[in-house]
Amino acid sequence: MSPPSNLQSSLQPSVQLVVNPAARRGLAARRVEDVLALFEREQVPVVYNESRLPGDIEAQVEALAREGAMRIVVAGGDGTVHEAVNGLMRAGSEAALGLIPIGSGNDFSKAVYTEPGTERLRDRDWADAARALVRRLADNTPPRRIDLGRCNGRYFANGAGVGFDAMITRLSREVRLPVGNLVYVFGLVRALLQGVATPALRLEAGNYRYEGRATLANIANGCWLGGQFLIAPDAVPDDGQLNLVLAKAVTRRRILALVPRLKKGLHLEAEEVQHEPVDKLVIECEQALPLHLDGEVCTPSKRFEIDCVPGALPLL
Repeated sequence: MSPPSNLQSSLQPSVQLVVNPAARRGLAARRVEDVLALFEREQVPVVYNESRLPGDIEAQVEALAREGAMRIVVAGGDGTVHEAVNGLMRAGSEAALGLIPIGSGNDFSKAVYTEPGTERLRDRDWADAARALVRRLADNTPPRRIDLGRCNGRYFANGAGVGFDAMITRLSREVRLPVGNLVYVFGLVRALLQGVATPALRLEAGNYRYEGRATLANIANGCWLGGQFLIAPDAVPDDGQLNLVLAKAVTRRRILALVPRLKKGLHLEAEEVQHEPVDKLVIECEQALPLHLDGEVCTPSKRFEIDCVPGALPLL
């Protein structure tokens, strides 16, 4: 798809827009024209780029950054952000990244574009968030620096999950229905039906140690998970640290009891849950465990080396 001709410029455009039309199970494609119209309305020159395959956004963002683009905007969900961040980091560029949240969960956009402790960026608010971003572009507002996490050499923007969290994510991605935030709930139900594994692991993070069986370990840069769960209420994406949320071995019945509390961040009061601010940690497991980074399913591993990279991302 090509943008209307009046969005083209004979001069080098100041913004590169990379759109993932497959986001939100393909519904994001319907919003492309609206996104382009926002740039035209604010008279921000833009070049339109579109992803077609998994990994395409990462490659495109890396190439654009290496070619000298300094303002790159991606439109999609958390998976889109994940690819874009890794493309920028691999390019070693100081290009700034802007986000238009048209995915299913948009957890990272919530974390960086709303006030701490609020949930104002809902599915229907994507246009408001996009308008605010384009106005910042039009006004040449300087970017702010946001932390990133890194796990086994790969970057993540919002969070990493080991164990049951990653299993839910994998099963959620198999849901093809356009159900928005409910996709994570579908994944949770399927994961509970398959059974809850509680493997033994050892975790070290500064003075914090844990050794024993656990259901999951979530390492958060942003506070949201799955579009609606306040997994790490204290997580702030520009404070120079990550937030570890560890759930000890729990049963299916106990997980169901904790889910309503998880939506409000009250699960941290449960005796089975531990949480700690960390700047780096190592998780070693007796068996290879599933992993997700920003909702992207990764190869299972027995060892996870995770650290915070303060101020790594210039954010528009």
